[in-house]
Amino acid sequence: MASERSVSGSRPDGVEVVLAQWRSERPDLDTTAMGTIGRLSRVSHLVQQRLKANFARFDLEPAAFDVLATLRRAGPPYRLSPSSLVRTAMVTSGAITQRLDRLETRGLVRRAPDTSDGRGVVVELTAAGSALVDEVLPTHLDLLEGLLGGISPADRDALDRGLRALLGSLAP
Repeated sequence: MASERSVSGSRPDGVEVVLAQWRSERPDLDTTAMGTIGRLSRVSHLVQQRLKANFARFDLEPAAFDVLATLRRAGPPYRLSPSSLVRTAMVTSGAITQRLDRLETRGLVRRAPDTSDGRGVVVELTAAGSALVDEVLPTHLDLLEGLLGGISPADRDALDRGLRALLGSLAP
């Protein structure tokens, strides 16, 4: 079966092999969704591995870059409340606190009193944090572009439309 060609004419991927096995064992079931979700899962895993490797070159983890990039793209004065960071990063407040503690220890962010609410704090991107984001971002974008380089612009647009529709159907 390893020499079998998939629908697109390319060599079958691991998911195609699994689907062929299920078609053989349970031809009464439609496994199309299993193929789509299986490929999404494998793509996600491979992308995450490559992202981690790129961020590691800068002594960062993806989650830390997410916080730094969120502050950087917020624009001057590059500060947000912790609750805004939680909403943007879609993680728990405990996870944000841990990320902020590590980033603050490295001098990449600082917590400051919120001048509009004396009880609250804001998280500010430091000059070192801003410089690091500006150094990492081009390599990150190059990596993302390279990851998509194997598919045509038309396929890329179709993939983007399909994923946007899927996200819209799953989002709460």
